[in-house]
Amino acid sequence: MTFSFPKVYPILDAAVIPAQDRTGFLQRLGSELAAAGVTLLEYRNKAGSDAELLADAAILRAAMPAGNIKLILDDRVDLIEQCGFDGVHVDAGDATPALARRLLGPNRIVGTYGGTETLLPGILNEPADYFSVGPIGPTTTKQTTKPPIGAEGVRKLRVEAGPKAILVAAGGVTLETAPDILAAGASVVAVSAAIFRTADPAREFQRWAKTLG
Repeated sequence: MTFSFPKVYPILDAAVIPAQDRTGFLQRLGSELAAAGVTLLEYRNKAGSDAELLADAAILRAAMPAGNIKLILDDRVDLIEQCGFDGVHVDAGDATPALARRLLGPNRIVGTYGGTETLLPGILNEPADYFSVGPIGPTTTKQTTKPPIGAEGVRKLRVEAGPKAILVAAGGVTLETAPDILAAGASVVAVSAAIFRTADPAREFQRWAKTLG
């Protein structure tokens, strides 16, 4: 598919969503992020029920209109149609990128994990639109035992991947490190805690977007 990836996109982890007034919180957050210029957002909910996930997804989709904003669901390729989302991110243990592509067709986004210190064998042959790499630094929102790779690790992965692959740097990226990560060869940075654990995520996203250009 043809899609122009932004320099930065948010990953909304369900852990930051309050139990009280969940619907109102997501409505406000989605509308504010849309107004702030978000064009791509990933929603991640590892522990919630299907019903919770679908309810959250419906609110986000209504607040962040299709056509203007691409919404990606983490893991659950089986729920994409029901959510009305634009794509899926799959990792080891989820559906394969090939299966996700068969199920979703050519016009939805399929992303997958590409590697840490080196690319996974054969990963560039998978029918994915982007490959996430990292963690870049210490991360608090995703459990991982992989060591942070920093800008130098990104630089090595870009050499290995060649110039065309979309590499999404994720995990522990800060606004201070993001410019160096992009300069090292990342196409995009994906950010969770650094945006959503602030008092005003939409304003913080705008700060990132302005800084990264």
